[in-house]
Amino acid sequence: MKRKDFLKFLGWGSVGVAVAPHLSFCQVPYALDPIAPSSKDKLLLHPDLSFSILAHWGQEMPGGLSFGFNNDFTQFLPIDNTRAKLWVNHEYIDPFFVSKSAPEHKTKEHILEEMQQVGGSIWNLKKVNGSWEIDDAVEGYQLHANVPIPFANNAEVAGSKQAIGTLANCSGGLTPWGTVLTCEENYDAFWGECTDPKEPTTKGFYGWEKLEPRPSEHYGWVVEFDPETNKAKKHTTLGRCAHECAHVVEQPDKTVVVYTGDDCKFQCLYKFVGTEASSLEHGTLFVANVEKGVWIPLDIDKQPELKSYFNNQTEVLTYLRKASDLVGGSKLDRPEDIERDPNTGDILIALTNNTDNNNPFGSILKITELDGYGGTNFKSETYLAGGPEMGFACPDNMAFDPKGNLWFTSDISGYKTNLPPFTAFGNNGLFLVPNSGDKKGQVIQVASSPVNAELTGPCFSEDGKHLFLSVQHPGEGSDNHAQYKSNWPFGGNHQPKPAVVVISGQLLDEISAI
Repeated sequence: MKRKDFLKFLGWGSVGVAVAPHLSFCQVPYALDPIAPSSKDKLLLHPDLSFSILAHWGQEMPGGLSFGFNNDFTQFLPIDNTRAKLWVNHEYIDPFFVSKSAPEHKTKEHILEEMQQVGGSIWNLKKVNGSWEIDDAVEGYQLHANVPIPFANNAEVAGSKQAIGTLANCSGGLTPWGTVLTCEENYDAFWGECTDPKEPTTKGFYGWEKLEPRPSEHYGWVVEFDPETNKAKKHTTLGRCAHECAHVVEQPDKTVVVYTGDDCKFQCLYKFVGTEASSLEHGTLFVANVEKGVWIPLDIDKQPELKSYFNNQTEVLTYLRKASDLVGGSKLDRPEDIERDPNTGDILIALTNNTDNNNPFGSILKITELDGYGGTNFKSETYLAGGPEMGFACPDNMAFDPKGNLWFTSDISGYKTNLPPFTAFGNNGLFLVPNSGDKKGQVIQVASSPVNAELTGPCFSEDGKHLFLSVQHPGEGSDNHAQYKSNWPFGGNHQPKPAVVVISGQLLDEISAI
């Protein structure tokens, strides 16, 4: 696509940070009655929607590759009207399904098999009879846990200028120049964790240390991937934490602001303000103090607390949680996905939940920048609060369709779904919040996941007529191969398989036609 068309598709238009002028505020379709919560082992959709499976775990893919486990974030990259690319994150493995081995019994072969299942992959799509399918004629590419990836800016982290592989890839983002940002979240399960240079590193959950020791500090970064060259780099400028996402806002001078959150209880919200056009390699990282409405620079030369604790700026960014503690970053309720509202320009942040803060249902926070996206002052308020009376709990991934309607998924843990205090919500779901019409601002459930699954990574095709959605970890918590907790998508006694589906139908057709 030409750059101006690509930016229009993203909702940036040609005026940088201004509200996208092409959005329509006409009446949305009449058929917007919500579906009822469900506990069935099915992907249930609004009656005016249907789905097809694009790819599932273990499926043979072009080039003799295999589709990875626990697909999450998806990013649609249009080429023309009938061709596109799709990036897919593969967040983590479940040894019960992947290698069928407990950590204490893993062999080198088990670990290598698991390493191939995480990271991310990119595939070519083709439109056939109005529907998107994998293009078997074009080989895909996988960025897994054994691919060398350099640190941007020639930075050196834990004694090396490159890391081996990417993993724990949860959500992500897209840059104005067409590269994908894939975010390393719960990396501590793989190679342990160290959040303080003066503290020891904890061990990982999967037993991968048996293969070879790797520094925990090499993971927890935002990785930039170029779909044209298949090259990647890890950005130290955006800091190291359990990144859920990286949402990019382009400014009129082509510099960018990137919003990202640390998905953990009592962790922080960040933004990076770039100083070089079309680049993430130069700029300042800030942490939010929500109580005061200020962005605090995490700059060792501006913060005496950082100067007295860390040796250099790379250490500040590597041990981001400790740095944020020292300067007074606000402790939030698991900041997960972040999106810019194309209707208002506000920044929305999904605060999924925090049972330790008496907040089991979560909320969506709204931030309004008072001095522009690169400024340091903002105001905040709750945009939507979860709870039985609102019909949703634990908001997670968000996406705006081309008409400016908000869609979001829920993330009730598999072992808590259909149990108090989440009984009323059934399985996890997909929700629509119209920006116009009689139901403007209402939360309408349009999909329900299979048992113990989570719906993640919603992403729209350019025309808004197709919604790509990940069905992650169906049957999570299964411990008996003779009786799984879910058999989705193939039913019967089949093993459950995470999959990416393509949703279409009258509802999306009508919204896109407005």
